[in-house]
Amino acid sequence: MYTLMGGGLLCAVCGLVLLIVATATDFWMQYRYSGNLSNQGLWRFCVAGRCHSHTITVAFWDATRAFMLISILSSFAGIILGLTAFSSGARTARTRSAGATLLLAGFFALLALAVYTGVTLNFFGKRYTDWRFSWSYVLGWIGVILTVSAGICHICAYVRGTPQDAPNVSAG
Repeated sequence: MYTLMGGGLLCAVCGLVLLIVATATDFWMQYRYSGNLSNQGLWRFCVAGRCHSHTITVAFWDATRAFMLISILSSFAGIILGLTAFSSGARTARTRSAGATLLLAGFFALLALAVYTGVTLNFFGKRYTDWRFSWSYVLGWIGVILTVSAGICHICAYVRGTPQDAPNVSAG
């Protein structure tokens, strides 16, 4: 049980770091604009090395940002729950809660990346011929995999550590 929880916490921390880096950086997509290599993130876009904030409000950016931020907060909460479950005697309820919270965090990040992928393929894919998803986007997907894996590890640790699985010891 401790191995699963420890592995789950390691995956959760790594996933959280990757989700934070992916959300904060400006390399979700790279493309050529007026002959210059350009890139964009969730908060700003850069053309020829000069970065500017997104000046228009586009629903898919807002949705992606919101889901990523909710995912980061949920992942942080899942890590706190996992740490308290790992260090205390009340492992069952906290371990299950940590697993559910981390699975929820992975789901929110998955939603964010799915929204971004769908709109990018349909809008930017038709607008720019020379474009590609970049490393921030890839880190987001790796963060999803790690966060969901962390949730699964915690749920498995909960199932392994439930009282009905313990041997019945009676005082006699």
